[in-house]
Amino acid sequence: MSDTSVRNVIIIGSGPAGLTAAIYAARANLKPLCIEGFNAGGLIPGGQLMFTTDVENYPGFPEKVTGQELMQRFRDQAAHQGTEIVTADVTKVDFSQRPFKVWVEDTLYLARTVIIATGARANYIGLPSEEALKNKGVSACAVCDGALYRNQPVAVVGGGDTAMEEASYLAGLCSSVTLIHRRDEFRASKAMIERVTSNPKIKILYSSVVDEVLDVSQDQVTGLIVKSLKTGDKIKVDVSAMFVAIGHTPMTELFMGQLEVHPNGYLKTVPGTSRTSVPGVFAAGDVQDFVYRQAVTAAGSGCMAALDAERFMQQEGAH
Repeated sequence: MSDTSVRNVIIIGSGPAGLTAAIYAARANLKPLCIEGFNAGGLIPGGQLMFTTDVENYPGFPEKVTGQELMQRFRDQAAHQGTEIVTADVTKVDFSQRPFKVWVEDTLYLARTVIIATGARANYIGLPSEEALKNKGVSACAVCDGALYRNQPVAVVGGGDTAMEEASYLAGLCSSVTLIHRRDEFRASKAMIERVTSNPKIKILYSSVVDEVLDVSQDQVTGLIVKSLKTGDKIKVDVSAMFVAIGHTPMTELFMGQLEVHPNGYLKTVPGTSRTSVPGVFAAGDVQDFVYRQAVTAAGSGCMAALDAERFMQQEGAH
């Protein structure tokens, strides 16, 4: 099946970046089509915030708001401004010629411009107990959730710069931080390692892995069973939260071979813009940002992408 009309802009993704792009594009009378995903192992409608219980750092919400409610407000605003929203997954794209082709399941849509806002997903260890306690003390974002565990003991899993940053950040809030790393040396930068190893509030367990997250029966994190990879010995570490910092995977599978990516798989954009390597295709949010990864920065880049798309079409004389 084919939708023969050529859309001004198709937005792939419906997190803060995608829906902010939709709001701006709709207000510019571009009549955007937003493919929000279906959560069938693909795109998550609403993005990563759907897994966040309380959001306390999004400007304008002093009384805190749930991630689901915040994203529903984004969605309602985009629809109110005139965005057409399709709840399905994009299965294929073709950016080799214009108009661009976007397949949504079996339906082909054509577009003058495309905004990619597919986001990234946090990597987790993969333990059943970890999965059961996500958002109940298991988190992949210290900046998002660290303040919930002020003056309590917490753990960080990982050994790269992100893990170091999270451990240092949490040490300023929590009573103690146990950093659990599977190797006997860190792969982070020297300055970050120095900052962590010299902090008296951070204890490091080298050559160790989390074997189990306690306690599923209490529906909250009460501690960890940590196993030494050298001896096989297991110890119990009492913590109120576990922050997993073993990287993120950008949702870029659809675009491989069509758009330029960084070595880490994130989409390349021209600095200071949302422009990708293909003119007319723009990227916003966590699919191209591996530094900040916050809802507010994703929303800001979604605004940039909509403005970039509008200017692109004006220069092309298409709008």
